[in-house]
Parts: sequence; C-alpha cells; structure tokens
Amino acid sequence: MESALDYHVALAMLDWQLELGVDETLYEAPINRNDLQQAQPKPAAAAGPDGKRRAPAPVAKPKVDPPAEARAAAATANDLPSLRAALETFPHCELKQGARSLVFGDGLAGARVMIVGEAPNREEDRAGKPYVGPQGTLLDKMLAAIDLDRGSQDRDSGVYITTVLPWRGPTNRDASPAEIAMMKPFLERHIQLAKPDVLVLMGNLPCQALLAKRGISRLRGQWGEALGIPALPMLEPQRLLRNPAAKRDTWADLLALRAHLNG
Repeated sequence: MESALDYHVALAMLDWQLELGVDETLYEAPINRNDLQQAQPKPAAAAGPDGKRRAPAPVAKPKVDPPAEARAAAATANDLPSLRAALETFPHCELKQGARSLVFGDGLAGARVMIVGEAPNREEDRAGKPYVGPQGTLLDKMLAAIDLDRGSQDRDSGVYITTVLPWRGPTNRDASPAEIAMMKPFLERHIQLAKPDVLVLMGNLPCQALLAKRGISRLRGQWGEALGIPALPMLEPQRLLRNPAAKRDTWADLLALRAHLNG
C-alpha cells in the first residue's frame, strides 16, 4: 500500500497545478449536469403576514398596445421613405406573415388627388403596387376620363394611390376592426406626408378608417372630410367589374371630382 503524501509534497503539487491554470476540481466519475439541474430545490415560497408559506406570484408579461405602438412609430417618420421603413419593421400585424410584399403606394406623392383603396389582392401583392391587373386598368381609364394619370409627374394631373392595409390578408378576407385600428396611424401619417388637396375613398374600408362610416353604396358621391381634407367616397373598380351597371354612378362621382378640382 502506498504511503500517504507528505504534507509539504502535496502542497507543492497543488501550487504547481495552480501555476498551470487549474482552477476547478473534477470527480473521478462523470457528472450528469442535467440531473443536477433537475435536483436543484425550488425556491422557497415567501411567508405571508399569517406566517404561512405561499407560492411566488407569477411574473406578469408586459401588455402590448399595437395601435399605441403604431402611433409612436408613425410619428417618427418625417418623409415617405421613413414611413415605409417604419411599416416594414412594425412587428404586430400578422397579415405581413402571409404576404409576399408590402404594398405602400404608387403614383406621384404630392399630387392634388390621393386615392385610398382597401387592401391588396393577390396580383397587387405579387407586384408590390396598388391597383394592378384588370381593376388597375379600369381605374386608369376612369382617371383618364377626367384628365388624371397616375404616371404623370405634374401635381395637377398626377394621382397618388395607397391602401388602408399594406399587406394582403389570407383569402382576401375583410379586415378586422383591430387590424384597421392598428394600421390607421400609418395611414393618417401617410396622408399628412403626401399632402393631397382631395382624398378619394374607394370602398368601405377607407370610409370606415377615415370617416368612421360604412355602407359605400349609400356614402358614394357624398363629400365628407378626413383629417381636414375634402373626401369623396367612391365604388371600388373591382365592384364595377362585377356590376357594370354601377359605372353610371361612378361617372357622376368622377365628374364631381373634376368639378371640385376645377373650382
């Protein structure tokens, strides 16, 4: 049997190991640290005024107010590119999870006429622009009939277009009140930065967001005001494609818009 180490020899060996950088001792057998974590005792419950132990109160998660955060994010935008960036990084709208692209706007920012549509459809989601495809072609014809053109770079003849929702919803479903409230601050800031003289609200969604009213068949053709700007509700081109007979009413609305611009 080996004799026990001399005290001074053992101390010298320990000093030598410290000089080598050894700062942790190990057992001869491997240790399962997962078992150690599971075996750690749970924190003792705090004692109440009556001396009885009670379980610790759960930690409350901070509440998220998406419309308030949207207002704060939109307020930081000083121009349209920074507003687009704020929308792209806004984390609380689930619509963006299933959308291919952000549909922000098209046409001449700063034009006298700004059109606000409802939400992108599949074609607009793919193109990343509002009003493309058959309904876009019809809209362009409607505008041309009163000497307006989204491709024009002249403030008087140009048009700027956006939508209430910048992302396409699944199966083109209607937007929920919560989604409208969440996107409304961005829409309002969009209008403030574009500075139009006239708003054209195409469909129920923009009327709900900016006029707090629904029923586009009843509202169309009746001038209102949104954010201090004259606003004219009109039928969406998609609806006119489904119901060509409604084009007569839309022609009357277009003439009213032209008369307002000429006045």
